[in-house]
Amino acid sequence: MFIVNVEGAICRDDKWLVITRSTKEEHAGGTLSLVGGKVDVEGNALEILERTVKRELYEEVGIEIKDAVTFVYSSSFVTNDGCNVINMVFLCEYDKGTAHSKSPDEVEAVHWMTYDEIMNHPKAPLWTKESIRRVALARR
Repeated sequence: MFIVNVEGAICRDDKWLVITRSTKEEHAGGTLSLVGGKVDVEGNALEILERTVKRELYEEVGIEIKDAVTFVYSSSFVTNDGCNVINMVFLCEYDKGTAHSKSPDEVEAVHWMTYDEIMNHPKAPLWTKESIRRVALARR
């Protein structure tokens, strides 16, 4: 059984929306990340991944995105406590809102950073860099 996680990548004025994950988070606390979260069980549902991306962006940082989201890639990992996770990254288009930490237990800080700033940041793990690399290519 897998946990399904989604992340949304938004670029405005050549800067990407990333967060510093709260140090309270069990997985990758204190690191740079795209905004995202777990898919809730909904039974029979349409566009569950897309709706989850929209929900997580709004719940965590107060950003609303346009309806169309583009799947970029998926990966899997195992958490420290042995849970298998499928992670899916989506390219999203900003609609409205001012990015801020609405959920301090999940988001320590919100940043708009350039591609190079993220790639050179000491708290950017390899998987975040890979996601930014792939969404930047998909955006072209």
